[in-house]
Amino acid sequence: MEDWLGAAMSYVSSWIPFQLRYLDQPGCAIAISYKGQVVFNEAFGRADLSTEEDLTPRHAFRIASHSKTFTAAALLKLREREQLRLDDTVGQFVTGLHPQAAAATLEQLLTHSAGLTRDGQDSGQFTDRRAYLSVDELRADLAMPQPLEPGESFKYSNHGYGLLGLVIEAVTGEPYAAWMKREILEAAGVPGIAPDVPYVEEAPLARGHSTRLPLGRRVVIPGNGPANAIAPAGGFVATAGDLVRFFAQLSPTAETSILSVASRREMVRRRWRDEGSAQERHYGLGTISGPPGEWASFGHSGSLQGFLSRTAVYVPHGVAITVLANAIDAPASLWVDGIAHILKTFAQKGAPGPEIADWTGRWWSIWGATDLVALGERVLAASPYTFWPFGEVSEAEMTDRDNGVLVQGSGFNSIHEPLRRVRDEAGKVREVWIGGSRLIDEAALRKEMLDRYEPR
Repeated sequence: MEDWLGAAMSYVSSWIPFQLRYLDQPGCAIAISYKGQVVFNEAFGRADLSTEEDLTPRHAFRIASHSKTFTAAALLKLREREQLRLDDTVGQFVTGLHPQAAAATLEQLLTHSAGLTRDGQDSGQFTDRRAYLSVDELRADLAMPQPLEPGESFKYSNHGYGLLGLVIEAVTGEPYAAWMKREILEAAGVPGIAPDVPYVEEAPLARGHSTRLPLGRRVVIPGNGPANAIAPAGGFVATAGDLVRFFAQLSPTAETSILSVASRREMVRRRWRDEGSAQERHYGLGTISGPPGEWASFGHSGSLQGFLSRTAVYVPHGVAITVLANAIDAPASLWVDGIAHILKTFAQKGAPGPEIADWTGRWWSIWGATDLVALGERVLAASPYTFWPFGEVSEAEMTDRDNGVLVQGSGFNSIHEPLRRVRDEAGKVREVWIGGSRLIDEAALRKEMLDRYEPR
């Protein structure tokens, strides 16, 4: 493993627990793949706040709409076997649909351009007010007139992917879950993933959690109800390690995959832009792509009551990142962006040299925490509170073991002033000065604040 990557992952292991504390989140599991190998697979926080069970990398999460990527991969696998074509209409495989729905092609269903209802007349299945739809209930919704004609617009539809599950059953002659487990999941070597609950017997399932409002505290949302006919759209369960492993295999540059290179290129190609979003994003065949650029990515996100998740694959860099979180208000997507930002920064600046490596650490004042991070030949003062901790940093060039000068950063900061460490008689660093600001460790600041503001 490259030195910069190891240093970056060490910082991720410090940054994410701080984010959990700062944002008062239950927990999250994170996995990172680099050039096809899972190089980071850690979990932080709690799997269940009511029992205070620790979260581990073995815990599985409801990954919600990540499920669509698996269903799309299945359609492309069946096309490679010449069992269907993407320009086939869904009415060729499933009967009883409204003519609008029946006329939609498989590609339109895959790209959410079939014009179908998003979740039917009653989406209470996503607020725990009803069970997930049965096949008969799904069919009944799709027998009614639909909002748009096929091909008019990008219009996200869980019902559309539920319908694709029926297509897979019609083509294979098998139940969706059984065929997916054998032909997609086992073939991809991801035993920590299942098409729906119940999950693998020996693996624990993380519990979901509500927001703190309106109760003023989080409650546990079990998240263990079967998704039934909606499983192809949102029922999958996965560990972070196996989820990132599967998505990394979908990269067109992956050495091994269940799909051909041509199929993978089709999956990740941008087809429909979400015109209603301020953030540029496009939908392909079961994949979401962000804006183009050096760190352009494809992947998917997922939200189910109690859970939020996102996976992003950065093809030119050979990097894939999965974040699984177990609270409705977890910033999973922002954490993925933040981890990518951290990796990018370390890749650009390099791992620290041995003479400054011991500068990395977290220091405190009444204004909060500051992370000193050794990168390349400099020490950076970063903010662990932000989703891009190196977005606005001060950089110091070191003159000796404990002293340096801030040479780069915002003019509002202490540029061209000293960065220095102060040691005690035993040689242990007890405080850090950034310009005229004195920072100490967390325990020392806690005592100082209590003594000053809450004296006995």
